[in-house]
Formats: sequence, structure tokens, C-alpha cells
Amino acid sequence: MGQPLPTAWLNDHFLPLAEARISPLDRGFLFGDGVYEVIPVYDGRPFRLEAHLDRLDYSLDEIRIRNPLSRPDWRRVLGELVERNGGGDQSLYLQVTRGADEGRDHGFPDPSVPATRFAMTSPLKPMPNRIREQGASVLLLPDERWARCDIKAITLLANVLARQTAREMGADEAVLERDGQLMEGSSTTLYALFGETVVTAPRDHRILPGITREVVLDLVRAAGLDIREAHLPCGELAAADECWLSSSSRELIPVTRVHLADGASHAVGPVDDSGRSRPGPVWARLAGELHELARNAQA
Repeated sequence: MGQPLPTAWLNDHFLPLAEARISPLDRGFLFGDGVYEVIPVYDGRPFRLEAHLDRLDYSLDEIRIRNPLSRPDWRRVLGELVERNGGGDQSLYLQVTRGADEGRDHGFPDPSVPATRFAMTSPLKPMPNRIREQGASVLLLPDERWARCDIKAITLLANVLARQTAREMGADEAVLERDGQLMEGSSTTLYALFGETVVTAPRDHRILPGITREVVLDLVRAAGLDIREAHLPCGELAAADECWLSSSSRELIPVTRVHLADGASHAVGPVDDSGRSRPGPVWARLAGELHELARNAQA
């Protein structure tokens, strides 16, 4: 027998993911009019669930969609979805759109139109050994996203194009720059270590307030390192002692090579006896602590 079909949750019903359907008039489909969250699950327990639901509240408030579920109902639905998909390690995705009206009108539909509620899970993949041992590479690209990156909106075309460009250039992730300053990755938070100071972009409308970012910064403080929240000029990244990325589904990623749009590239971080840049010791410590914290913490 084959593997059981993964279960999804759509508009208050659990059903096989392959059978989930929405109207072509759904505003998420027509306009990208909605928001989402991605929550890592370890051993059947969502990590930092309350923080993710807080950010969902914020995103919904900012685009003026009333949250369709209470906090207890979100906990119940997501917990049951994880259980129906076998527990263990999962990546939990949820999305809320403004719903399906009777036509295509840029203006909001009547308040009686219900929001579309959707959630699914997929396996949470471990970090590839290549990246753990050699580090990841990034491509610096212009930030062409909209001005409200603090909202976790489903309108991700600019992010998709940036990631694909990075992939075509042989890089693992795109890091976006605006006015000569580094913002964040296409789906990650950026950090650079200079001596005893970690530099990362400040929380404003130009970046997404990452849930994992706050966990990483707590670990940085506990390690006795300083934090400077500032946008790093592009030219200063090469001088960093270490560089990292983080996201909810990929934890803390070491970066050891930076590609530029003109085809040039340079190493970043400590160099081994063969002259290659390798993941640094601070990353190794923080990544290990983050992994243990995620696996041992409650939701």
C-alpha cells in the first residue's frame, strides 16, 4: 500500500489535501489578498505557536481582515491537523484570504463574505550536510518587493523571482538590498558577526519580523554578544567574521560565499587550511542551541 494522503484543513473541514478546492473568485487567487504563517513542528509540538498567532493577528489587522478563528480554535485546529498527519517533525502552513465574492472588484466585498481558511503540513526537512559542512551561498539582488514587508502577505512574486534568480546563479538564497543597504533574504533573516557584535536589520516596514529572529537574538544575548540593529551597507558584508540566515523552517544557516549580480563573488567567514571559507564557531554554537531549544520547548 502507498503512503496515506496528507490531510489538509479548509473552511472548517478536514479532508485529503489532493481534494481541497477553492473558488476561482477567491481574492487570494485573484489579488493575492491574504496572509499566511509557517510554523515548525518538532515531535508533534508547534514551536513558538503563540508568537506565530500573534503575528497572524498583526498581519490580518494591517490588511483589515477579521481573524476568522479565536485563539483556542486555532490551537485546536492546528493541533488536530498535526496529529492527523502523523505528528513528528512537520512544517505547518496556514493561510487566510478575504474570501470569494461574486465577481472581481478591487474594493472589499460585503462583510458577510466569509474569509477563506486553509492549513496544511509537509515534512520538515533537516539542513543538508553540504550546507552544514561547507555553508550556503547567497546572491545580492535589488529589493523589488512592496513597501509593507512587515505584513506576511501571500503576494510573494518578487520573492519568488529573487529566489529563482539566485538558484540560476548557483546560490542557495537571495539577499535583498535597498539603497545600498542589506535588508533580508527572500525568505530569511540576515545576520553578520563583527567581533563581538551581531548586526541585523531593525524591525520596521522593510523587513518581516521573523519569529526565529527573536529566538536567535535571545541566544545571541545569552552568549554574551552585543546586538546592533541596523541595515548593513552591502560593501561591509565581506568583512564579517561570520554570516548567517534564519527562518522558521530552516533554523540557523551558515553563509560562506556571497555572489554579486555582475558575476563576481567573495568568501565570508573563517577560512580553513585549504583556503576555503567554512561555517564559524559562533554559528555552530548558536545553531546547536537553537535546535535543542526547538526540540525541547513547548508550543
